[in-house]
Amino acid sequence: MIQWLRVVLCASAMVVSGFASAQDAAAFPSRPVRMVIHIGPGSSMDIIGRVLGQKMSDAWGQSLIVDNRAGAGGTIGMDVVAKAPPDGHTILFGSGSMAIAPSFYKKLPFDTLRDFDPVTQITSRYNALVVPVSSPLNSVKDVIALAKSKPGHVSYGSGGGTGSSDHLAGELFALMTGTQLLHVPYKSGPQAMTDLIGGQLVIYMGGVPVNLPMIKSGKLRPLGVSSLKRISQLPDVPTIAEAGVPGFEVNVWYGLFVPRGTPPKIIEKISADVSRIVKTPEMRERFAGLGADSEGTTPAEFSRYFRADVAKWTKVVKAAKLSSD
Repeated sequence: MIQWLRVVLCASAMVVSGFASAQDAAAFPSRPVRMVIHIGPGSSMDIIGRVLGQKMSDAWGQSLIVDNRAGAGGTIGMDVVAKAPPDGHTILFGSGSMAIAPSFYKKLPFDTLRDFDPVTQITSRYNALVVPVSSPLNSVKDVIALAKSKPGHVSYGSGGGTGSSDHLAGELFALMTGTQLLHVPYKSGPQAMTDLIGGQLVIYMGGVPVNLPMIKSGKLRPLGVSSLKRISQLPDVPTIAEAGVPGFEVNVWYGLFVPRGTPPKIIEKISADVSRIVKTPEMRERFAGLGADSEGTTPAEFSRYFRADVAKWTKVVKAAKLSSD
């Protein structure tokens, strides 16, 4: 009798819990939503995040506040969200930097795989290896030759700073070409580009969205892109893989995360709503114009992809002997 009563009470509790979770999802969002972007304003990530944020605000009928938290390879912004209440009203607009953090930083105030729930991959976004139009470098092979002739002297910038995806893209390039590059960290892509055009940097492998306007205006010369196939935004520019570094690929994806413990129904609602937005013809065209491809995956799909990316960058960090110290 006692055992039977326990079963009934347990089943009742599950029903009540499920009903409450469904109610929470139906009412979500019940107040303004804060979306933390872990890089400074004006970067590729910030541009795409703000475009998406406006559409999310329109769809939900609630204000969406963009909160830029740059620094420490994006981990400052990540930490803000990791410690936020798990109710869906604080969202992390994350990038591939999140897959790098677990292996690059010896000490983090959060556990990347434990303290976040992946919601949806928003886009795939690639980098472009660029130089000023005044540069004597005209190809990826020119860059490799220069780097081999001057080990540790060919400087490159990273828009997200040390430990960011732009930083690791340069390290992967160096590993695969047997060269040594000089990394110069910046808080945002525009800062790196300003120094590149001003002659303080030799090359920059930053996001296509932030590089594209300068390429179109004739201030930067693209030498290669980090995708395995040529991209529609720069159809005449070879991939870095075909230009001299076979197998090279860096996908600086963007995606949404929430604090671990956020009700599954709310996660599913955010994912479904955002997926519908990014898959519309309007947003596909808008993102393509910014140098990114729309994705809109399910939480399960994004979780698998994210964990695979963590494994990839762990190997790169170890091979390059990188550390935050």
